Amino acid sequence: MIPIDLLTAIKARRSIHNFKSEEVERDILRDIFTYGSYAPSHYMKESWNIRLYEKNGKKAFVDAIIASYQRIGMLKADDDPKTQKMIASMQQFLLQIPHHALIYFPKEEDPIRYEEAYASVCAFIQNAQLAAWEYGVGMLWTITPYMHDDGFATEVGLDSETEKIAAVMQIGYPARIPRDKGRTPIVDKMAFVSE
Repeated sequence: MIPIDLLTAIKARRSIHNFKSEEVERDILRDIFTYGSYAPSHYMKESWNIRLYEKNGKKAFVDAIIASYQRIGMLKADDDPKTQKMIASMQQFLLQIPHHALIYFPKEEDPIRYEEAYASVCAFIQNAQLAAWEYGVGMLWTITPYMHDDGFATEVGLDSETEKIAAVMQIGYPARIPRDKGRTPIVDKMAFVSE
């Protein structure tokens, strides 16, 4: 039988967009991702890898994000005051987030194995989010354009030929918890096929 607190966490968890400045203790982060690692994993490959950017380590990470946005055309790369103000605002916002966890996995040449690995990593991420919620820690699972920029991967020390970024998790104690927006009734999405 599934413990009721897990069922409660599944329904109560929210994506957090505003974080307190307080950092999450490393032991708690290790616990959270340890629970994440109990996700189903084809052939027990446990494909997930995590790079946690915190404290002064966030600066180079955020700089790589800004450079990527400029490279792919989402931000201008000029000295116009409006551009510089936008960049400064983005940097400030990203640097205020206590932790950024880059989740990546080894690429598989076989498309079926690739999908298995990606699905497993997604299960790992959701497990981690649920565990974090039990610790009072919020996360935002982001999939952003810079994740698909080979230059960004290189700048953060990954090899885009052999490694795939699955997500970047923003992590911290929630400053505000969004309201429950509800869900579409599952009967609207579910069909029983009996014959």
